[in-house]
Amino acid sequence: RGNMESSLSAGTTNKTVMDRYMKLPMPDDKCQVMYVWVDGTGENLRSKTRTLDFVPKDPSELPIWNFDGSSTGQAKGTNSDVYLHPVAIYRDPFRLGNNKLVLCDTYKYDNTPTNTNHRMTCLEVLKKAEDQEPWFGMEQEYTLLDINSHPLGWPKNGFPGPQGPYYCGVGANKVFGRDVVEAHYRACLYAGINISGENAEVMPAQWEFQVGPCEGITMGDDLWMARYLLHRVAEDFNVVVSLDPKPIPGEWNGAGMHSNFSTKKMRETNGILEINRAVDNLSKNHAKHIQAYDPRGGKDNERRLTGRLETSSIHDFSAGVANRSSSIRIPRGVAEEKKGYLEDRRPSSNADPYVVSEIIVRTICLDDF
Repeated sequence: RGNMESSLSAGTTNKTVMDRYMKLPMPDDKCQVMYVWVDGTGENLRSKTRTLDFVPKDPSELPIWNFDGSSTGQAKGTNSDVYLHPVAIYRDPFRLGNNKLVLCDTYKYDNTPTNTNHRMTCLEVLKKAEDQEPWFGMEQEYTLLDINSHPLGWPKNGFPGPQGPYYCGVGANKVFGRDVVEAHYRACLYAGINISGENAEVMPAQWEFQVGPCEGITMGDDLWMARYLLHRVAEDFNVVVSLDPKPIPGEWNGAGMHSNFSTKKMRETNGILEINRAVDNLSKNHAKHIQAYDPRGGKDNERRLTGRLETSSIHDFSAGVANRSSSIRIPRGVAEEKKGYLEDRRPSSNADPYVVSEIIVRTICLDDF
């Protein structure tokens, strides 16, 4: 009885029973659409579903909807309706068939964006620079936890062996939660997200997936939806995903969202000149970028960017070829070919990709600093 009670208290269910119901045929004229949005924290996601009597092909076909913003930190109880404006549509890897997931912007009762709607200004900035053809690729690091918020696979009392064998590792004593990672990868591909890879990270139970290259606003859209899918997939395994940039204090690597960036000129012959100009612009704008690179104005990154464990110091700007302890890394191949892209290693794992995209383009493409 004790075991049963502890299982129930953890909120576990028999996931295989669900298959019986998911096999029920859908009426031909019905479609389930899951509306997904960023809540008032600027890092957590919410979602709810409505039934439509047609299969949407574009977000513009979908009705504007609303939700109780007083329960998500986005409105007061006395005026709680917040509006959902569909902006990007994806295939639903959970319900399958013609069902959809749709990413939404959030707007207040007076049609002004909520405080955590950063897509609107990001899109405006990206449109100003679209002739420079900015490309992004973002590397999302995250940590898998058990239902009690303990790192997955770690001993209950104590710690695993020091870092070293876990990065890109193989074996049950080196990697934990690969089934979650593989399921997420496949779900992203099915949904239509431009996911380009995954790997086990330096800290055990820490993983990374990469999205890109993406042009313009698609970067933020795809990464936010990939995060949503990660939380949903992990839910099916009774596992929790943490985007905290330093989930375990001490001699353990933190988690970032390394952001790779290039323009058309950077990708062309002798693009290294344009890359060096971009690095110079970034060096003049370090403090403003740090403020934008986590949801708490740099406070989260203070725990991570210590100048140790493959990070630069939060206080100093640095750049180097193949140097993972610098703010900006120029990959070895880029230095040799004299063209390509740069990697900004400062963004935190819980940073908003819209905010990161916007400030990178402002600084590098628009000289706006």
